[in-house]
Amino acid sequence: MAENTLLSKVLGLQEKFDSLQEQLASPDVISDMKKYVQLNKQYKELAPVIKAGQEYKMMVDELEMAKDIIANEKDEDLRDMAKEQIAEIEPKLPEMEQNIKLLLIPADPEDEKNAILEIRGGAGGDEAAIFAGDLFRMYSKYIESKGWKLEVTSQSEGAAGGFKEIVCKVSGDHVYGTLKYESGVHRVQRVPQTETQGRVQTSAASVAVLPEAGEFDIELNEKDIRKDTFCSSGPGGQSVNTTYSAIRLTHIPTGIVVQCQDEKSQLKNYDKALNELRTRIYNMEYQKYLDGISAKRKTMVSTGDRSAKIRTYNYQQSRVTDHRINYTMYNLPVFMDGAIQDVIDHLIVAENAERLKEAGE
Repeated sequence: MAENTLLSKVLGLQEKFDSLQEQLASPDVISDMKKYVQLNKQYKELAPVIKAGQEYKMMVDELEMAKDIIANEKDEDLRDMAKEQIAEIEPKLPEMEQNIKLLLIPADPEDEKNAILEIRGGAGGDEAAIFAGDLFRMYSKYIESKGWKLEVTSQSEGAAGGFKEIVCKVSGDHVYGTLKYESGVHRVQRVPQTETQGRVQTSAASVAVLPEAGEFDIELNEKDIRKDTFCSSGPGGQSVNTTYSAIRLTHIPTGIVVQCQDEKSQLKNYDKALNELRTRIYNMEYQKYLDGISAKRKTMVSTGDRSAKIRTYNYQQSRVTDHRINYTMYNLPVFMDGAIQDVIDHLIVAENAERLKEAGE
């Protein structure tokens, strides 16, 4: 039976799950933070599978008992209760089986991480920068609704408003696994604020979402990092703009440069910049994985492919269209106010279908 095969797969993981639980309670593991983090990550990944398997087993056992009652019991009241139980359980099993199949497919190990969110104005000049600002506001509202934390690392404002570029860190539960679908080119069609003839213009902004590298994901050698300080620019008050609190870090082996000027404290800016540098170095390797899956899954766009148009925002029609899944909704003001969960849910469903297909289910 299919359910027995499924159960055997899940229950086969129970021993590993129990072993991880024991190891995490061991003083030797607790004292080795790197090992503890690695084992705890494995434990957290297995926990949903084990829980779903136990619930499924309980349902299957109850179903078998109900069928046994109908086959062997003479009491009509008991038989009627068993029939009701079967009618209640059987419709639930296919969905539970599908969920377990998905849980058994290895998820992107980065999904649980915090994320670095980059928004850059693209083609369209001042209007592109204004649109990048609109996207930042949209994501800010969404992040707030999720109870996540948003910290701006660096920003470069557009001449007419918005941002030429803005980089921020988003912290919370399952941030990267949720926001990763936003990577790609976002196109806007509207009459720009800067347009005097009332003509509709098409502009674009690129969004990149990177999983934040953890402390133990990559080791940085201080000898490989050049540190420069400079005065911050833009908003922040007199004390920020007149002191050398801004930090620029250059990783000499890779040539990667990051900077942070958001904090008044040079030390805080250094910590933020170092964290971003670690993430960008880590993502050079992670990019190979992204390139691989983006070729197979239409829901995912490689962060290195900044030409991939994923979504259009048409203000005249109050329309949002996601081109990867042919998703369209006609309430643009609400969407731009942060109500983007519905399209993300549709993208998750589409990706799950693709993952099941890859796994041969």
